Amino acid sequence: MTPTLTAPALSATDRCDRCSAQAFVRVVLPGGTDLLFCSHHWNRHEAVLRPQAVEILDETHRLTEKG
Repeated sequence: MTPTLTAPALSATDRCDRCSAQAFVRVVLPGGTDLLFCSHHWNRHEAVLRPQAVEILDETHRLTEKG
């Protein structure tokens, strides 16, 4: 079996690296470093981080889903 390097889904315990609100976006950079962002901080930093990212897990759609 070949292991995958895909980051797991985000949970309520994952916190934004900037403000410690619940994280809805994980950005994986070259070298494996990952950053977590709330929706607000992702919107603020997306333009700079998107071109550098190896992987982006964006779950901001969960903010508007009706459960």
